Amino acid sequence: MLESGAGRQSTQGDGLMGKGDGSELTNKQLRDLLPKALGSIGAMHRDRPDLVLAAWPQIIGEKLSSMTKAVSFDKGVLSVKVSNSTLYSLLSQHERGRLLKSLREKFPSVEIKNIHFRIG
Repeated sequence: MLESGAGRQSTQGDGLMGKGDGSELTNKQLRDLLPKALGSIGAMHRDRPDLVLAAWPQIIGEKLSSMTKAVSFDKGVLSVKVSNSTLYSLLSQHERGRLLKSLREKFPSVEIKNIHFRIG
């Protein structure tokens, strides 16, 4: 009975160590590919400003999303149309920092410099 247990340990140990089963090569390949894969995800966000625009209603919230519209995202600046001057004042003077923080958290690989609000 002890012999079968010892035999099992030996077999498991050989398999886990990757001796002759190719696991060492696989681990090395994954380690090499992971940075490239993560970089391509970040590049997708940088090359797809529509993802930032599409996220705007979630960032601004349900109450204000019907009164605002993200219209462009270029060179790190999000341009947003607002429905009236009161909302423009509120967002540009009091909410800009919170909104920028939310956008940066949602898109950490994208450089988001500012939000420009305009009445329109």
